[in-house]
Amino acid sequence: MPRDAFSHVETWVFDLDHTLYPPSARLFDLIEVRMTAWVMEALGVGRAEADHLRTKYWREHGTTLAGLMREHDVDPGPYLEDVHDISMERLVPDPVLAARIKALPGRRIVYTNGCAPYAERVLEARGLSGLFDAIYGVEHADFHPKPDRAAFDRVFSRDGLTPTRAAMFEDDPRNLAEPHAMGMRTVHVAPARLDAAHIHYHTDDLSGFLDQLTA
Repeated sequence: MPRDAFSHVETWVFDLDHTLYPPSARLFDLIEVRMTAWVMEALGVGRAEADHLRTKYWREHGTTLAGLMREHDVDPGPYLEDVHDISMERLVPDPVLAARIKALPGRRIVYTNGCAPYAERVLEARGLSGLFDAIYGVEHADFHPKPDRAAFDRVFSRDGLTPTRAAMFEDDPRNLAEPHAMGMRTVHVAPARLDAAHIHYHTDDLSGFLDQLTA
């Protein structure tokens, strides 16, 4: 039971995609379609090459956007607005998760590699609006993406949180390495378990895990 391991936590940091909604919603599939179309248009390449670059930049730079900015000097504003212009119909409210997040002591924030307006739409669709003290997108990290240390430094400095008194919930294990190094409690939220030195806990049921912390 990990409850005692979180007794010192004052700030709870949640990723958004595949963390505050399940991967089974396949919402990100819609974003990836728009990403590919955007890369095709912006770089003048075919679909196969655009898909290749999208994946390559995600792997090498942390996000597709970071790769486009660093290698093609892309303006992030129009990109973020376009790729996140998707329907939220695949998401359903989760009042149980909402109650368990609300029960957490201290501050609760969302930090995503997407943009904050998109995060707000996702939270509304999930019935989680009003539960968080702050919502940070990649724009608040000066467009540095997780897993870059610079991204965490900028967002956490802006928020004023103390990493050694904070916990982070995230589906991408790469994005937990720097929080772990900064002294945060790290929780990998994903269907498949990954044993790694920078992951303190794993869960495939965020709601159930939070219930254990607050019961």
